[in-house]
Amino acid sequence: MKRTVYLHVGNNYSVDIRDIVGIFDIENTTVEKCTKLLLDRAEKEHNCVYTTYEMPKSFIIVMKDGREKIYISQLSASTLKKRIAEGGGM
Repeated sequence: MKRTVYLHVGNNYSVDIRDIVGIFDIENTTVEKCTKLLLDRAEKEHNCVYTTYEMPKSFIIVMKDGREKIYISQLSASTLKKRIAEGGGM
């Protein structure tokens, strides 16, 4: 039986790694208009989860049961990817 691995994305938020579509560096990706539109749409549709009040460094797109959710995290994309490699960071 496979065990479920969760990625800790900041404060009290964790996501099932099987549901992650992508992890993105917020500074490098928000220069593109399409990324800004994606984040603006998610915000208007109340699909954004802010894991912190600190300066965001990354965002994680998650699809669960056909629904999109975007987690805005103070953790860097490289830190989150390293946590996945190490088993989730829980």
